[in-house]
Amino acid sequence: MTELALRLTGADVLRADGVNQEPLAFSDGVICERAERDVNLEGYLVLPGLVDIHGDGFERHVAVRRGAMKDMSDGLRAAEAELAANGITTATMAQFFSWEGGLRGAEFADKFLGTLRLVQEQVITDLQAQLRFETHMLDDYDEFEKLVEKHAVKYVVFNDHIQHERLEKGLVPRRLNGMALKSRRSPETLHKQLQKMHDDRAKVPAAVTALAERLAAKNVRLGSHDDRTREDRVFWANAGVALAEFPETMEAGEAAGESGAGVILGAPNVVRGGSHNGNVSAVDLIAMGHCHALASDYHYPSMRRAAFFVEAAGLLDLAGAWALVSSGPARLLGLTDRGTLETGKRADMMIVDAGTKRLAATIAGGRISHMSGDIAARFIQSGN
Repeated sequence: MTELALRLTGADVLRADGVNQEPLAFSDGVICERAERDVNLEGYLVLPGLVDIHGDGFERHVAVRRGAMKDMSDGLRAAEAELAANGITTATMAQFFSWEGGLRGAEFADKFLGTLRLVQEQVITDLQAQLRFETHMLDDYDEFEKLVEKHAVKYVVFNDHIQHERLEKGLVPRRLNGMALKSRRSPETLHKQLQKMHDDRAKVPAAVTALAERLAAKNVRLGSHDDRTREDRVFWANAGVALAEFPETMEAGEAAGESGAGVILGAPNVVRGGSHNGNVSAVDLIAMGHCHALASDYHYPSMRRAAFFVEAAGLLDLAGAWALVSSGPARLLGLTDRGTLETGKRADMMIVDAGTKRLAATIAGGRISHMSGDIAARFIQSGN
């Protein structure tokens, strides 16, 4: 596939030192010094493409309703179109490997990862995989590790969604019937399984530490999810888990930031002005300097909206706010070839109306992945 060779002129361009109107050229998929063909983008703002470090909004595309999914590849291509329409040029698709079963079970994870590898070659957006492992599945560690190797997964996150407090009190987990239905198990069978995992929880620290060590030796990037206490973050740091996704409390967020961990917060939390389930405000942690990346989580449009919100609120200037959705997550993922509009970097960018901030076009690796409205005429006319 042939990439474009263009020089964008007249636009405001966000570079590392701020906004200027110096032309931005790209050719052969990378940003360069010059290109023969000019496109006048006066009235537009060109920004680095969004790097989404954690998103699971694709779930509704691959299985809209139970049993409705027949061809997962069509769903992934539809998800990629939505990613592009929201300025996302690199997307980390967070798939569960969980006792919850169904869309989050081991069998689905295997099929999803296999389909993703095929679709990656068919789309423009750079689609990457994250596999989320439920740490209390002690009987499944070997299967999980083999799946990571089979699909060359480079990013693993450790979760624990068991309702330990209710099980400790002898109470039935909330939403048990719904979870059982999704996983095609009886509520009694699922309850028994959850109780056993809860009862065996003392074995988890040693098991997950050993697993983390083995994965790290294979250059797999590791993260923890939903840390609640300072002790949680200390444990994961000692296990070599350097990324902290969505800490739930101020205590955990501060501990992660102070320890040098890469702190990832949810962009929807910023846009909403707080967590939807009562956790710590992402805005507060950003204000304290304890945030290195904002992720789409469950809502792709929130990434760009959150960055503009952070700037408008005076928490950071535009360059600093945009780093949370571009160079910051790229750095945490080890993607040194993207995240800024510097010569030699991948030609990943999103173009918005300078006044309304409405997204007009997305370019990923020098190829147009999305374009809408009047801006299309600018590109067409430049070729005449």
